[in-house]
Amino acid sequence: MNTSCPFCSLPSDRILGENDKALWFQDGFPVSPGHSLVIPKRHVASFFETTAEERVALLALLDLAKKTVQESNAPDGFNIGINVGAAAGQTVPHLHIHLIPRYLGDQEDPRGGVRKIFPEKADYWSK
Repeated sequence: MNTSCPFCSLPSDRILGENDKALWFQDGFPVSPGHSLVIPKRHVASFFETTAEERVALLALLDLAKKTVQESNAPDGFNIGINVGAAAGQTVPHLHIHLIPRYLGDQEDPRGGVRKIFPEKADYWSK
């Protein structure tokens, strides 16, 4: 546990689900309705620092989050993302997996998905 980490000191009323190694909660700054985060209970910065057991636990909770968000929000799709390091946009140095529900019409052209972190390279199909 890291006392300066906002995820290590997450209030219990924000937790929507958990297992022995991971927690699931709503993103504090959601980009869409149902935007959720899944984190390991152990303070690690990167997915690449997790154990095999933690990865199984994280993915099991991601499945539960997806099922619950699907039932409550009825999105048309999902983006799943992990930012590793400042160069990749990570602002909280505690691993967190984003589950971002997507809705038809939420973007004019959603093709390219996560590739749009480099907008000029997202459209590979029309060139």
